Amino acid sequence: MPVVQIYMYRGRTKEQKKELVRRIAKDFAEVVNVKPESLQILFHDMDKEDWGTRGMLASDLPTP
Repeated sequence: MPVVQIYMYRGRTKEQKKELVRRIAKDFAEVVNVKPESLQILFHDMDKEDWGTRGMLASDLPTP
């Protein structure tokens, strides 16, 4: 049973996550012959103050 873990900042909608799960499951089925019912996908929604990158907290990075 493959497990895909996705770490990302909070704020994605349920519909966005549903579409991401659908596409990942489709690709796993096509590329590595894993049935969708055998695939586990875990979302880890993180606050920006809980994520460090480039030597800083993501919450302190300038907004692009």
